[in-house]
Amino acid sequence: MSPITILLLSLSLSADAFAAAIGRGAVHRPTLLEALRAGLVFGVIEAVTPIVGWALGLAAADFVQSVDHWIAFILLGLVGGKMVWEATRPHAPGHDTPAEPPRRSRGRFALVATAVGTSLDAAAVGVSLAFLGVNIGVIAVSIGLTTFVLATLGMLVGRAAGTRLGPIAELIGGILLIGMGTRILLEHLGLIAW
Repeated sequence: MSPITILLLSLSLSADAFAAAIGRGAVHRPTLLEALRAGLVFGVIEAVTPIVGWALGLAAADFVQSVDHWIAFILLGLVGGKMVWEATRPHAPGHDTPAEPPRRSRGRFALVATAVGTSLDAAAVGVSLAFLGVNIGVIAVSIGLTTFVLATLGMLVGRAAGTRLGPIAELIGGILLIGMGTRILLEHLGLIAW
């Protein structure tokens, strides 16, 4: 996998964490240190989940080798499609501004739960990566670092600008994942050479 493809994959998988971080930043109004901590939580979890998916994919690779490109295409398409749908569906006005700020203990649990929720797509992508024979360590570190930076930035942007930018980032990330899945399928079918 080329460095540009790894970067695009990292940005795509970080988009939903960025969107979620914007929402959290708008609600919690974090300091720089709190934003860095939240970014670290998002980044670590986002780096671990593709490794878990990759390990599961490796375990099943021998059984599905003849259709691995279809699996990658379907998984990336579903994850990307879900991101596009989430970004474009209408939201109720004011749904992201609670009447009172959450308590700290609930806030920490919610942060971890949000990070896990936004990283499930990375696990699905990790399954796809197992079929491609890539260096998962490099990819996981890239995804984790990118997510750390974007989630931290998202917390700070959310503090300043509210939740308007989150859906745009999620839409772009979803489109990129669908494009990657399509490219993998077309390459394996011999329709394009990359």
